[in-house]
Amino acid sequence: MTAIACLPGGGTRGRPRQQAGADPDRKDHPRVSQVTTALVDDTLEGAAPAPAGDVRAGRSPGQVAWSRLRRDKVAIGSTVVVLFFVLIALFAPVLVGIEGETLGTYHSELISASDTLPIIGANAQHWFGVEPRTGRDLFALWAYGARPSLIIGFVAALASTVLGVVLGLVAGYLGGIADRVISWVVDLLLSLPYLLVVIALVPIIQNRVGNGQILSAEQTSTVRFWTIIGVLVFFGWIGLARLIRGEVFSLREREFVQAARVIGVPTRRILFREILPNLVGPIIVSASIAVPAYIASEATLSFLGAGLVEPTASWGRTVSLAQNSYAAYPLWLWPPVASIALLVLALSLLGESVRDAFDPNTRR
Repeated sequence: MTAIACLPGGGTRGRPRQQAGADPDRKDHPRVSQVTTALVDDTLEGAAPAPAGDVRAGRSPGQVAWSRLRRDKVAIGSTVVVLFFVLIALFAPVLVGIEGETLGTYHSELISASDTLPIIGANAQHWFGVEPRTGRDLFALWAYGARPSLIIGFVAALASTVLGVVLGLVAGYLGGIADRVISWVVDLLLSLPYLLVVIALVPIIQNRVGNGQILSAEQTSTVRFWTIIGVLVFFGWIGLARLIRGEVFSLREREFVQAARVIGVPTRRILFREILPNLVGPIIVSASIAVPAYIASEATLSFLGAGLVEPTASWGRTVSLAQNSYAAYPLWLWPPVASIALLVLALSLLGESVRDAFDPNTRR
């Protein structure tokens, strides 16, 4: 062992004396600083320079949702199905013309005189066969029948969304009397039996429009078409209004809203420029889920006899007429039933995908 001799003044032989404040383990020690600087210089020299224009900016919730939807196979497949039916509705006259038929042509020669059933099935001239009793082309009825379902679904969803957003903003932001009145109306409408009210209102409105006179078939169909849209909107805004009201209750206490109030920003600008952009996600989700519900409601009302009538083609009315002849002629029933089921399913799955895309806690 090496002996360490004590020196006068407390020093030791064999170990250099440390100066006060020069601990080699500290980061501000000269040797540590030199080594750290050399390592940083080497790292910077070896690093590749960032490419010009490479700016890593944050993404908005809408951009994040769109990125998720593009990778969602369920959303892509549902969108393809919905677009298929939209194109069928838009180009119904063209498709029926390619087949060589029209909607108002009756082929009585193709109907059996004994049982009023068609004597032919699906063929090159009549792709889905012909309608029992009348002999109209079923493909024409199917193609034109997609129009009212899609129009009613999308128009009612758009109108009810706008109404629900406006009333929800007013109730949530203003509070007080406005909130109490809107909440009372919501509770009243929720207490009403929706289906019974619709079935009762349709003939009442039809009678009011006609001033007690008998309307023609086209007038009756037009009145019922807009009546169904109005009734669906009348009952359809409730859920979205309650959702928006709750969201606005929390948003109105945020700092950016309070700052806008302090500097004197008008209420309308606060509602539609400050608060509304933060509600885009719930609004889109609600609208996407409402469309299939309205399409199913139109088909149900037509099936029950409170919906569209001749001469307007409707999937729901076709199902209502074909149910009694299903065993003898199933081709009359299956196209509208399969179309309603597939379209409603695709829209429902698309709505679920949109909701998951806007949900930050969900990863699909």
